[in-house]
Amino acid sequence: MENVVHLDPAPAVFEAMLEGWRRQQSARFLKASTITPRLRLVRRMERFTGLYPWQWAPADGEAFIDDMRGGQLPIVSSTARSYEVTISLFVEFLLDSRYGWVRVCEERFGDTPQQVFHEGNSVLHKLDYEGDPRRRPLTYDEVQALFDAADARPGVIAAQGRKGALCAARDAAVLKTVYAFGLRRREASQLDMVDLRRNRAAPQFGEFGNVMVRYGKAPKGSPPKRRTVLLVPEMDWLLDTLRDWVGEIRPRFEPGSHPALWVTERVGRLSPRSINEAFVAAREDAGLDPSLDLHCLRHSYITHLTEFGYPARFVQEQAGHAYGSTTAIYMGVSNEYRNKLLERALKGRLGEDWE
Repeated sequence: MENVVHLDPAPAVFEAMLEGWRRQQSARFLKASTITPRLRLVRRMERFTGLYPWQWAPADGEAFIDDMRGGQLPIVSSTARSYEVTISLFVEFLLDSRYGWVRVCEERFGDTPQQVFHEGNSVLHKLDYEGDPRRRPLTYDEVQALFDAADARPGVIAAQGRKGALCAARDAAVLKTVYAFGLRRREASQLDMVDLRRNRAAPQFGEFGNVMVRYGKAPKGSPPKRRTVLLVPEMDWLLDTLRDWVGEIRPRFEPGSHPALWVTERVGRLSPRSINEAFVAAREDAGLDPSLDLHCLRHSYITHLTEFGYPARFVQEQAGHAYGSTTAIYMGVSNEYRNKLLERALKGRLGEDWE
């Protein structure tokens, strides 16, 4: 690094810094989907300030975040914090004496990197959950309306003489499966036929007693988490849907030896984005709140399992959460459910004549 002479060394050093940081993160087995946006953000900071990292000061970081809070799509506090953390991680890499960047910058440019975000100019993390408050579980009626709209789409498309009726039938089956097993969209996308399994404790469900989720959400630097999600009796209406999909609809796509449970008309794996688009189409047809998104079906699943009376630990295992506090964030039980709990508690304390 020191033996190479550049006519304009600053851009070359900056690129070398980014490449070094990329390798460091790759060595930790972070995914490209994590590394690439981080590198892009650092480049964005460099373009915004017109300065290189060894020239950045706290005022530059503050101006960068302030600029992104304006405009047509202002960032929210959780996004600002993630940006601040990413830039701070990059600067920590530069300041680490094991990599020698402080010495390089001082010798070549007479300046050294410094942290631009600190306790006095960073977004504080005070709450466990900072998501969009409009994101919530669907009510039972809303779930039914969503599925009714999804079921109606194939007939509407066929009546109009358009292509896509078969794909619409698939989309309806996907959405029902996402809800009935509480899946994330990537988990649903990555399901293979072999992931549909029997549950010896519930032989009445046949080959659909549980699903093996092999691509669960992973902690950074770790492989995908695996879990088995059991089909609960309250969701046994899904059996007819899965039987129709596996036995009747999927073969019409002529998937051959393709392993995916959900296939496209071009015999590929249905993408998470396509599953999300299927939800949006059904949501609009059903006239539901446009703030609801696909992940709300997972919120609904966790909430409804709780209202069905399943123990908190069971619900946590079904959802694949490491901590019960995470599962609790997803819950939005109804007033009716809470009133039943209150009634049960009053009866237990005051007897049957409490009214």
